[in-house]
Amino acid sequence: MSGTVLSTRHIRVTRTARYYTLGGGGERVGEAWFALHGYRQAARRFARRFEVLDAPERIVVVPEALSRFYVDPSPGRHGPEHRVGASWMTREDRDNEIADYAAYLDALARELAISSTPDVRRRVVLGFSQGAHTASRWVVLGHTNVHELVLWGAGLATDLTRDALAAGLEGVHVTFVRGARDKFRDRREEEAQEAILKELGVSFRVLVHAGEHEIAREALLDVAQADVPEG
Repeated sequence: MSGTVLSTRHIRVTRTARYYTLGGGGERVGEAWFALHGYRQAARRFARRFEVLDAPERIVVVPEALSRFYVDPSPGRHGPEHRVGASWMTREDRDNEIADYAAYLDALARELAISSTPDVRRRVVLGFSQGAHTASRWVVLGHTNVHELVLWGAGLATDLTRDALAAGLEGVHVTFVRGARDKFRDRREEEAQEAILKELGVSFRVLVHAGEHEIAREALLDVAQADVPEG
């Protein structure tokens, strides 16, 4: 056997992140939404699902995950005709990936002054599929003041401890949005997470739409128009 020792090391680097915005053209913006896409999706295409929310008093921010890749299975070289998606993380070096995207999203909120602007009375973080796990970790572990957490097509990240959830979700209203025909649903996990939130005294509701694993227009409007209890 070789006597070579392979050492794992890390270095911090500066990345350029891309995000899109909808709405927010009014003099006073009272609502700020962060919409986090799912695995293999791209922020620009995902943002189109939120055009129904476009309003002068509401800004919708759609950040793109930092890891992009070609999602088409075609072998050989890829060109402009091949679709590109992104991923928030994988299991490799996961703790650093989580810390990196939480810092990225916190920095974006600061850049847009969403956390510090008193006129913004409603701050919503919505995560779809893989983005739901990302959203829950950011809200619980990050440093951005959030009023509502919307978990669409998935639930809370299962690596979040009860203590972390109790502290991070204090004053946060949680909405689970599920498709009645979503093949990725895990009923036992859903029940377990609802039980945990009940035990912790976290305000939440469940909204089920008739569709599949998708952002459904009517359900999105329902979330946007809901009267949410104040934390």
